[in-house]
Amino acid sequence: METGNTKKPRITTLDDLFGIPSAPDAGGAQIQQIELRKLHEFEGHPFKVLEDQALLDMAKSIQEIGQLTPAIARPLEDRPGEYELVSGNRRHRACLLAGLTHMRVIVKEMTRDEAIIQMVDANLQREHILPSERAMAYKMKLEAIKRQGMRTDLTCVENQHKLKGKKSRDIVAEQAGESADKVRAYIRLTELIPTLLNLVDEKKIALRPAVELSYLSEQQQYDLCEAMEQYDCTPSLSQAQRLKEAARAGKLDKNGMELVMQEEKPNQKEVVKLSRERLNKYFPPDMPPQKIEETIVKALDLYYKRLERHRQEQEYMR
Repeated sequence: METGNTKKPRITTLDDLFGIPSAPDAGGAQIQQIELRKLHEFEGHPFKVLEDQALLDMAKSIQEIGQLTPAIARPLEDRPGEYELVSGNRRHRACLLAGLTHMRVIVKEMTRDEAIIQMVDANLQREHILPSERAMAYKMKLEAIKRQGMRTDLTCVENQHKLKGKKSRDIVAEQAGESADKVRAYIRLTELIPTLLNLVDEKKIALRPAVELSYLSEQQQYDLCEAMEQYDCTPSLSQAQRLKEAARAGKLDKNGMELVMQEEKPNQKEVVKLSRERLNKYFPPDMPPQKIEETIVKALDLYYKRLERHRQEQEYMR
């Protein structure tokens, strides 16, 4: 209910409610009701559809207020009457969970490359994107633009004048709000084997070391995974760079890889910390930390020498 001139904000789309990007402008195309079974997931779709709480909440909302934002699909050339979803894979899954048989769809005629570009642009608006998803999305869009011979009409129309004469990677970077080097780095991740790529998604390997490891051969990457499991660690940037250089020189074997992974890294060294409050009981507040450490070590030396002398005296008395 509205009071005075103040209007309460309304939810205009399910995507606004659940953090999913809205469907791109359909240019006045008509919305149709299409059977869910005739709508197929986009081939090679790089973005995972997880049946998480957000998806369950979306399904519940669709049951209660309906599907507000239509999906976008293109007709399948080899399957008359069936369609490939360009935007709305999560909505499709939510409609299934909600028990619907149809969903609202805008059908647009477009080539495979046009669909790839639109699919990537729509999904890159998501709040949470895994490195593997971003990597494959950038690669797919880059290849689509290259196949189209740098046709800027497949990109954002209002920016066409800014994109003429630019390299494909620069176009992808500019439209994603990234640097060309960052896009290049993400695309390199597509050269990783699934095990290593999963570790990047899990934040166990950072982007820069992962890029260096992408230059290893497939077999070398599998060997590295074995060494990582054996020594329960992941390579630092410095180690990854050395592995890459050794691989390029043809000098990287399993033994060399194991030697590198055995090294103790600074961030893997166990550190013992004592609070300043506890130390102030024994040391002046202005004493430098290094002096405190030296004093503690000397005191421990004396303590253990005394223990050893006491042990020897006890043995002598027996």
